[in-house]
Amino acid sequence: MSLSTHSIFESLVIMHIITGTVGLISVWIPIAGQKGGQLHRQAGNIFITSMLTTGLVATGISLTTLSDPTGTHPHLAQHELFKDPQLIAGIFGWMMLYLAFLTVNLAVYGWLCIRYRRRHEAHRQPLWIASQALLFVAAANCAWQGWLLGQVLMMGISVVGIAAAATNLYFMFQRDPVPWGWQLEHIKALVGAGISVYTAFLAFGAVRLMPELALSPVLWS
Repeated sequence: MSLSTHSIFESLVIMHIITGTVGLISVWIPIAGQKGGQLHRQAGNIFITSMLTTGLVATGISLTTLSDPTGTHPHLAQHELFKDPQLIAGIFGWMMLYLAFLTVNLAVYGWLCIRYRRRHEAHRQPLWIASQALLFVAAANCAWQGWLLGQVLMMGISVVGIAAAATNLYFMFQRDPVPWGWQLEHIKALVGAGISVYTAFLAFGAVRLMPELALSPVLWS
């Protein structure tokens, strides 16, 4: 791998850690604080922005990994469990790409639930419908790649994205949702995004110390 590509990968990882850390901290303010107040809104906006940035950066990390699995993860290439470069590409490429889409999807959807709380039909704009379809495709591809590699983890975790896309679309196409429905969807999406970033940080972070944990469904669960 060229030095420039390696530099891009390392720079993205640093950005990912910084923006993800902001999300790890800021998510607790709207969860624990008074709902609907100024602090809730400000902290929520910070959290959503951090999740969007973290997801976009993770997309770049996954794409560079797919372009050169062993070059971006030389420490894993020397590990017995990851002697097949396709496994590195599967876990840190395809699965991470799917998780990036999931995080961005949940952050945007949670924000839209507030924005369109009085205009429910606005959810059904082509862009927002397409975002759910994109998440479904990313989740299905993660499951397919997991099937090819024989990785239960990749197949199992894809269910989360498929379920998220399906339930989001179900709410979006409801003609007369209950008045508090947008609140439930808002909480589901943004708490889900918080769970996503905590899970990814703990699981992928553990790889640095114990690479074998990256393949453990127990850790991810």
